[in-house]
This record gives sequence, C-alpha cells and structure tokens, in this order.
Amino acid sequence: MKRNRRINAVAVLTLAALVTGTGAGFAATTTPSATHVFDTAPATATAPTRSFQGALPAPTGPYAAGEDVIHLTDANRPDPWVPSSGPRQLAVTMVYPAVPGTGTPAPYMTLAEAAGILRRTKLPAGSGITPQSLSGVTTHAFDGARPQRGKHPLVVLSPAFEDPRITLTSLATDLASHGYVVALVGDTYGDSGETLANGQTPPCAICDDPGLDFDSVAANRARDVSFVIDRLTHGNTAWPLAHLIDKHEIGMAGHSIGGAAAAATMIADPRVRAGVNMDGSFHPAPMPGQINRPLLMLGTADNHPVGGHDTTWGQAWAALGGYKKWLTVAGADHFSFADLDLLHEQAGFPTPPLDPERGIVITREYVTAFFDQTLKGIHSPLLDGPSPNNPEVLFQP
Repeated sequence: MKRNRRINAVAVLTLAALVTGTGAGFAATTTPSATHVFDTAPATATAPTRSFQGALPAPTGPYAAGEDVIHLTDANRPDPWVPSSGPRQLAVTMVYPAVPGTGTPAPYMTLAEAAGILRRTKLPAGSGITPQSLSGVTTHAFDGARPQRGKHPLVVLSPAFEDPRITLTSLATDLASHGYVVALVGDTYGDSGETLANGQTPPCAICDDPGLDFDSVAANRARDVSFVIDRLTHGNTAWPLAHLIDKHEIGMAGHSIGGAAAAATMIADPRVRAGVNMDGSFHPAPMPGQINRPLLMLGTADNHPVGGHDTTWGQAWAALGGYKKWLTVAGADHFSFADLDLLHEQAGFPTPPLDPERGIVITREYVTAFFDQTLKGIHSPLLDGPSPNNPEVLFQP
C-alpha cells in the first residue's frame, strides 16, 4: 500500500457534458447503468464562450471533510479487465470527519486523470477546455486535516460506468461532515482513468466493448469493495486513520452501475448492512432472500417510477426482505445524483428541469437520512413520507 496526496488538481468527468452539452435528457432515453454521457454527443458541438470555474457545494454537517488518497493491491486476484497487468490495483479516496480549519484544500483529481477524461471527450477545436483551465474546482475537502475523535460508520461509494470515483465527491464530503468515513473506490480499467500507486493512469479497457456484460461489472466491483473493506477493517495497515472506522456499521451507495454494485455487494458480503442504488438498473435484480437488509432506491421520475421501463426495479422491490424505500425525483436526469449536472451548469450549458444544486441537495439529504436511520439508529422523519420542503421527491409505490 502506498499513500500519497494528489497534486495539480483538475476538474471532473462531466467535462464530457460541459463541452458537448449532452447532460440534459440523457436518462430518459438510455439504460442508466450501461451508457455514459460521452455516448450521446451531438454531431456538432458548441464550445463554451466563457472560462469555467467550478465549485461543489459546501458540506452541510458540523464537521469539516478531511481527505486522503490510498492505493491498494489485491495480490490474490489478477485484474479482471486486463489480466496481463498483474494483481488488481485500486485507487481509493478516503473522506472523513475532520476538525474545521485544519488541512489544505484537496484537489479534485490528478493531471493524468484529467488527461484521461479529455482523451475520451474529443473536445471541439478552440473549446479552451484544458486541465489547467479546470484546476480551480473547489471540493471543500482538505488534505491532512485533523480527524474528529471517535469511531464513525463507513460508507463505500461506487460511481457510474466509465466515470471516475471523484464524480461522487459532493456526496462524500457531505457524509463526512455528518460523521461518516467514506471510501470512494475507482474501477481501474473500467473508467476514464485512475492514477495508481506506480504513477500510471491506465485508460478504460472495457468502455467501448459493445458486448460488455454489466452483471460482471457489478460483480467485479463487489469483489473490489469487499477487498477494500477487508483492508480498512483488519488492522490499521491500509490507511493511517483506519481507527476512525466502526467496522460493525458499514453501508454502500452507488450511482448507475455503482448502484447495481451496491446491491451485488450486499448479496455477497453481509458486512454491508445498508445500501443505496441511485438511478441504476440492477445487474441482476436480487432474488427473494438475497437482501434482507435495508435498501434505498433513489431514481429519476422518468426512468424509475413503479411500472417504468426499467423492470429490474420492480423485480428488486418485490424481492427485498428488509427495510426499503423507493423514491423518485421529478425533473431529475441521470446525472442529478452526482456532481455532473452542477458542473455542467457552471460551464454555461443547458441542464435538466431540476436545478442541479437541488439535485445535489436532495441526494445528500435522503442518502444521509437513510444511513442515519440504518447505521446510526437515528430516526429520520424525512423517510416517513412526502415532505413540503422537497416536493420533487415522490414516494413509490
């Protein structure tokens, strides 16, 4: 294991949307866990007319968000996507409750990770979008911040297909500010690029495979997550602050295929006591008896109402045996649950009907409330039914 700090930060995978204007309306016409924002670029793209200055919303809890990047290698498992590369290597961002006013601002990602994004976006000539022009994105996370004392539940986050782990940073920092340790786990060779311990940032090996089996993607991420949990909870060798983790209170949330991975991890690993699927098809839908622990299904009103086109949600709902909630968000698109739509808006491009910052607010509030109730035992009235403060959130069925 090697621990390092990232330097020369750059912005976000949403740059695909920023430079092609493809974020709005995406989710209504695609399978969320199998398609990426890159895939819907118009034949002609319009370059931004102003410089991009991105900022994620500040966390809302009483704590600051500290951040470390760690690198883990599973010596017992070859990489599933590129076996010739050797043992499976993972980049993991740890975000934790910290003392306000300590540490230094953490970057969003490495220059090499940004270069991987830009290679896949195929930017129009003269767009002016460069890693340097994106380096000012504000994350509200702090390298080297002094941790809060005590033990805290662990929440693992898994991003959408092709998206690097940092696209869930706004959710991670907010969870940390409310007393959670968060592990953002990248899918090496399964996204636009994760910088590994050896300094290399390999490109995606599976993103352009038309025959890719998404059940295998979810299953592989489940194995990654179980390995990360092993390393974070068996001694303190993987991360110097591992003593902050309450190893008996572990949850997982994911966006798109990451949501499918959350369910797959719950099936395979009983240590994960609660899960959240944010707008992802299940790959595959759980069978009765496989998940008898709490699960939140949070999706778009277009894609995931009862009787919607994604039949895996109805199958999963019928099979779940524990505490469960099925919520949809009116006006949201597939990227309302991550950082993507907000940065899209800040670059001056059209966005879905739901205000992007509202999308982040809703995601943060309901995911935090769910984990408060299921991991901390704190009842949240927000989950009891419709709220006048959140009229966009519809309770199903």
